[in-house]
Amino acid sequence: MAPVVEVSLKLLYNDIRLFVRDAMTENKGESMEHFMGEGWQLRPAGGATGEAYIAEQGQQKIFIKRNSSPFLAVLSAEGIVPKLLWTKRLENGDVITAQQWIDGRELHAAEMNQDRVAALLATIHDSEELLDMFKRMGNRPLDPEAILHAHAEERAEHHTAVDRALELLKQVPEIPSEEFVVCHSDVHHNNWIEDDQAGLFLIDWDGAQVADPALDLAPLLYGYVPKDYWAQWMEAYGRSLTTSLRYRLWWYRTVQCLDHVRWHALCGSREEEDFWLARTAELVEEAGRFSSE
Repeated sequence: MAPVVEVSLKLLYNDIRLFVRDAMTENKGESMEHFMGEGWQLRPAGGATGEAYIAEQGQQKIFIKRNSSPFLAVLSAEGIVPKLLWTKRLENGDVITAQQWIDGRELHAAEMNQDRVAALLATIHDSEELLDMFKRMGNRPLDPEAILHAHAEERAEHHTAVDRALELLKQVPEIPSEEFVVCHSDVHHNNWIEDDQAGLFLIDWDGAQVADPALDLAPLLYGYVPKDYWAQWMEAYGRSLTTSLRYRLWWYRTVQCLDHVRWHALCGSREEEDFWLARTAELVEEAGRFSSE
């Protein structure tokens, strides 16, 4: 199939999927209002899943979500997410959770280099209870070899930077099994919420997985923290910026850039695709530093 036709079909499929999701979300909203009872007003809270709502009754305001992360209670107990108020199971097996509503704001990109961000991420990565629960649920660590294989099979187009990056990525980083942690996997600044008491939370845990902590650290450091401040930021996180860790940061950031390239190529977003191709080229150039060390 020609690449243009393939992309067009994928975009058409995506439009159909979104239409079906929106229709299902509308019906779910109606059933949620029935579940909450008389007097509660629900409105969508946004998000990719369409499963989150803001529920209001008089002066009461709570955050409702269908089939949220099963370890939400642990996240709440450790102060990582807003307080869990209750959990209820519907007859169809769906689980509804209610959390305290936070009158707060998203962190700005310029605030992501703050020590409190490093400290909260360290709390998450150091949580043995969170890791034990994840393992009991049968979650296996994300394998770098599997990531590399997927990229080699699924690249949308050939670009010099992409081909060179895939070649360099063959030197897969090694990490002892005891160093795997629960990673959030989407540490974008709009998932960090500050409440009116300056408390900090990391929300939206639907994509969490057991992995190398560099999976979270790479997009955060490369995306928000000036390189000459990395060592200091890592001190607040509680780790040293070793040569091994710097390579793992480079490796996962390169993988993530390739993800962005492929996604925007499929969506036909040429400007965004070019942006991430340029970031990939920069990382390819940076790779020469590791070979000289």
